[in-house]
Amino acid sequence: MAFFSFFATLKIQGGLAMKKIILATRNFRDTYVEQMEKDYQFIVYSKDQAIDWSQVEITIGWKPAWNEHLLTEKTNLKWVQAISAGVDTLPLKEFAKYDILLSNGSGIHAESITDHLLALLFMENRGIFQAIQQQRKQQWAPDTIPYAKLSDQEILIVGTGQIGQRLAKALTFFGVHPIGINTSGHEVAGFEKTFALSDLHACAKTADCIINILPLTEETTHLYDEAFFAQMKPSASFYNVGRGPSVDTAALTKALEKKQLAFAALDVFEEEPLPENNPLWHTENLLITPHISGHTPHFQKAFMDIFLANFQQFLTKQELVKNEINLDKGY
Repeated sequence: MAFFSFFATLKIQGGLAMKKIILATRNFRDTYVEQMEKDYQFIVYSKDQAIDWSQVEITIGWKPAWNEHLLTEKTNLKWVQAISAGVDTLPLKEFAKYDILLSNGSGIHAESITDHLLALLFMENRGIFQAIQQQRKQQWAPDTIPYAKLSDQEILIVGTGQIGQRLAKALTFFGVHPIGINTSGHEVAGFEKTFALSDLHACAKTADCIINILPLTEETTHLYDEAFFAQMKPSASFYNVGRGPSVDTAALTKALEKKQLAFAALDVFEEEPLPENNPLWHTENLLITPHISGHTPHFQKAFMDIFLANFQQFLTKQELVKNEINLDKGY
């Protein structure tokens, strides 16, 4: 262990011992930085700052500008801790090529995203969106506001990870029947039933609401296309808090216009920020939120709980204990 500590953190240059570097895209509270700086030099990236890239062994977050410095045959980079849950924008093939470990921030946003989805469900089922529109027009028309009860509804949750499980548990409390979709259809606690991703279209036929929480992979790109929306009940709704490119935006717009589904709520988009001229802004029965479902007031603590657990394991064994990503699968 003593040998590894010396090897991992020190380099002799001109007789001076140089600490290896943790390079981050953002700063953290002093109490967290102090824990890192016992073994490493912590640097917050700035494009104007001179960095000895040969000393960078860990990164917190990732910048495309780092590719040319850290993804080469001479790299000493060993571990990337992604800040978000999604890692689809990262150079996974290059990480695999250079044997770089990758972990993500999965679980940090589970509570916030669950709260966001519950808010959508209650506002939709109680006609709150229509009431807001009527208020703007100074209309009093209670008979025109549709409403439904949430209990006994079948809600299809596509993605049975930490967010999906937390949502399923919350929905069960309200008498909802949570049905899960994952890659293989394996059972997951909290769901009444689970099905494989290949059964998505069949499950869509009976669902009252379909919620996408999947990461973006080749398999999930444009998973929700024209053929999918054609399977939905006209009274059903669709929410996306996963990744924007999972939805064929043109197909969704067309489906809403044809009333193949009653309502949609999108928090993520194929192009972000959503351009002002995008037709989604003017699509009826669609709610747009600007990628805010995962915002959490206690982010640093939740993130550092993951990072520091991995950090201690990395120092002793060069392994990770939380949220390690399979680079071949992309999740």
